[in-house]
Amino acid sequence: GMHHLEIAWVRSVRVSDKTCAEIKATAETYGVTLSIHAPYYINLNSQTAELMEKSDARLLAAARKGHRAGARDIVFHPGSYHNQPADHVYEQMKEKLLELRQILDDEGVDVILRPETMGKPAVFGSLDETLQLSRDIPGVLPCIDFAHLHARTGEMNTYEEFAGIFSAVENALGRDGLENLHAHMSGIEYGPRGENNHLPLNEADFRYRDLLQAIVDFDVRGSIAVEAPEPFHDADALMLQATYRRLQTLSADDAE
Repeated sequence: GMHHLEIAWVRSVRVSDKTCAEIKATAETYGVTLSIHAPYYINLNSQTAELMEKSDARLLAAARKGHRAGARDIVFHPGSYHNQPADHVYEQMKEKLLELRQILDDEGVDVILRPETMGKPAVFGSLDETLQLSRDIPGVLPCIDFAHLHARTGEMNTYEEFAGIFSAVENALGRDGLENLHAHMSGIEYGPRGENNHLPLNEADFRYRDLLQAIVDFDVRGSIAVEAPEPFHDADALMLQATYRRLQTLSADDAE
C-alpha cells in the first residue's frame, strides 16, 4: 500500500542503464513514485579540487542514473562548514549547485535536486539555508528531514513548530513549495551535538502525530520517506500512513 520509494544509493552509484530501465518500468507498473538518496560523500564545500571533482561526480551520477530510473527527486547531504563562516559557505554551495544544475539542464536531466536539512549544527543544512538555496536556484527544492531538524536544535517537535516550518516553506517558495514537498521522517536519538542515529518511532520522543496534523491542516502534498532502521521502516511507514488517513477523515468530518 505504499506509494513512494526512496532508493538508497548512499555508498555509490553502481547501476546499469538496463537496471535503471527495469526500475522505471516496475515503478510505473505499480504506481510508485521514486526518489534517489545520493551518496553520503557529497560535499559542495570540499576543500581541495580533487575532493570537489569526486563530489561533483557523485551527485551528477545519482541525478543521471536516477533520471533514467524514473526518479524525480535527488536527495543529497550538502556538506560541511569546515569551520568557515556560514554566509561564506552558503555562497560556495550556491555557486557549485548552480554549476551542477546547469550541467544537468544542458543534458536534459529533468530532476529536482534536493539538499537535505541536516541533524548536526556543525554541518550545513538548516531549514533557512535549504530554503534559501531553493529560492536562489531554479530546479532546487528542499528535502525536509523533520527528525534532523529536531535533533539539530532539540526543538522543532510541537504542532506550533511544525506549523512554523510549513509557513516558512510557503513564505519562501509559495504554495508550490507545499504542494511539492519531499520529506524524511523517523524517530531520532540526539545529544548536545545533534543527531546520533535514527530510531523507530516508538523508541523516540518525536511527536509524529502533531506533525501529521500540521500536514493535514496545511494541506501539504508530496512524498515522505521513512528512515527508521530495518526492519522497523515498513511498520513505521504503515503506521504513519494509517494515522495520516485517520487525521484526514477527522478533519473532513469537522469541516462538515
